[in-house]
Amino acid sequence: MIVAHVAAAEATSTLWTLVNGRAAVLFGVLGGVSLALMARSALRSGDSPDRAALRRRVAVRAVLLIVLGVVLAAVSTGPMVILAVYGVEFLLVLPLLFAGARTLAVTAAVWAVAGPLLSFALRSVLPGPTTADGGTILGGVLQASDLTSGAGLVRAVDVLLLSGAYPVLTWMPFLLLGMAIGRLDLRAAAGRLLAGGLVGATIGYGGSWLAVDVLGGRQALLGSVAPVADRLGMPPEAALEILGSSSYGTVATTTPAWLLVAAPHSGSPFDVVGAAGVAVAVLGLCLLVARAVPALLVPLAATGSLALTVYAGHIVVLTLAGGAPETSPWAVTAVFCAVAVLFAAGWRGLAGRGPLEQVVHVVSARAGGAR
Repeated sequence: MIVAHVAAAEATSTLWTLVNGRAAVLFGVLGGVSLALMARSALRSGDSPDRAALRRRVAVRAVLLIVLGVVLAAVSTGPMVILAVYGVEFLLVLPLLFAGARTLAVTAAVWAVAGPLLSFALRSVLPGPTTADGGTILGGVLQASDLTSGAGLVRAVDVLLLSGAYPVLTWMPFLLLGMAIGRLDLRAAAGRLLAGGLVGATIGYGGSWLAVDVLGGRQALLGSVAPVADRLGMPPEAALEILGSSSYGTVATTTPAWLLVAAPHSGSPFDVVGAAGVAVAVLGLCLLVARAVPALLVPLAATGSLALTVYAGHIVVLTLAGGAPETSPWAVTAVFCAVAVLFAAGWRGLAGRGPLEQVVHVVSARAGGAR
């Protein structure tokens, strides 16, 4: 996500294109894995009080993530902060916190298809979210101002669940998939995760290519963008290239053919399946590397253990710097990544949990009754 946010000036480069959208999906899948790992001891004990305590801990973590997400969204000068959506998803998966891997995987698979279809249907008939002065919201995340009025609360629900940059309706499959993966013996499943992830990516992106470029979806899309192309004075193909290259969390509702694209952040079934496949493949590859050369991933493991602190920190640093750099973005990105890894490794070695992780742990542990 650091690459996607800091190197935004290189949006046409191959590396940036590869991480755009997919980094956030990997973040979501890993969040599900983390939840599953938290639940392991309670699952093994089968003790109802243990399970109730963990549910309270997760609920408190969810609230803290929502609060932190609102705070970071207030200061962010560019990146759309995902944490509030994360928190809402944590609350929604509480009933499935102790579900089996198969139940979680099937739920994720069904949601990956049904969620985008339901989103498209609802957005086709409901008015989109607007700002306080009547402007149209493209993407967007929960803002503090949304919590100060009735109209703001309506916008908040819409942005969080349906029309935002990370709408719950199309982002839940990633968390559910991560939870299903977290139920497995990760080291033993590494090869299967890599292979399965590659299959998922092929189905998602290959299926989109087949539907759009072979089976005629492109013609419907060209017809949909023709009015926009006329207003802009450009060929429909050029307009489609611009409008279809990325998105703000959802696809347009001018034609169902938009559900066939697999652009980053489009939230179509093909995007959800393809991006989830990439995330699973990356996870499997990292597990294989960790098994073969464990020392190689030690610094990255430390960074992962401070993921919340590093994520919040890079948002704050970008804000203080006035946004993503326009000059030498790759050099700045490399420095960002190096500093994040070195900081995380040093902090982990000296203090253990990261500062934000420690706050979340202490507050949620007290809610769960831990001493």
